[in-house]
Amino acid sequence: MAQHAPPARGARLGRAAGANGSVSTGSTVNGAVLLLPGTSRLFPGPVRPLARALARAGGADGLVAHTVLHGRGACREDDARWAADEVVRRYGDVPVCLVGYDAGGRAALRAAGHDAVNSVLALAPSLGEVVSADSPEPVKQLSGRQVLIVHGTNDAHSDPEASFRLAAQAKKANRATCRFEVHSDGHRLREHQAEVVALSVDFVLGAMFSGRYSRPVTDALAAPPPLGLRMPLASGFGRSLRG
Repeated sequence: MAQHAPPARGARLGRAAGANGSVSTGSTVNGAVLLLPGTSRLFPGPVRPLARALARAGGADGLVAHTVLHGRGACREDDARWAADEVVRRYGDVPVCLVGYDAGGRAALRAAGHDAVNSVLALAPSLGEVVSADSPEPVKQLSGRQVLIVHGTNDAHSDPEASFRLAAQAKKANRATCRFEVHSDGHRLREHQAEVVALSVDFVLGAMFSGRYSRPVTDALAAPPPLGLRMPLASGFGRSLRG
């Protein structure tokens, strides 16, 4: 596997969560999630509650989660690739899921070509005007990965239609792509945070371990565009995921 250069401005992995509560005392790590936060430390979106939920839900299966702590002025995409290298160095040949919010969402999508990455989750990705007919965002790196994009329909910071256009492009290169819309929610995905976290956990565990998803995710992955790219996230999602 090609090794990427260390980050120039001091990115590092945050403390590990999961894998039965500790990875320093012999716990087996079978998969790693790298959480890429947005640009604002004051408004981290759903990253922190998602990290806790992943540790609870996946720790027994050997899932470990690290937040990628970026250095000042760092390129999040490069940091994501470095972090995936660091996971391989620490834990060996385990699957990696990149989970990004805001600017971290775009970085997760762009860094998906790393050999260790098997899945990508982008929450309210900030794509700006880069996704257009004249200047499309790259999608070839998503081939062979499980991909989920989640976006609030009332997001005034990051255009949800930009993520829809990206998802439509990605679906042509990779059928294992789906997108959920959180109706009436904004950029922070705060109004329906419990549902967003439950959907994210369901996707990550399915992609990393079982290959099985809840019925809504299964339907979204199987549905042709645009249906599978505009799936509504139902209120109360997560209360009976496997029912």
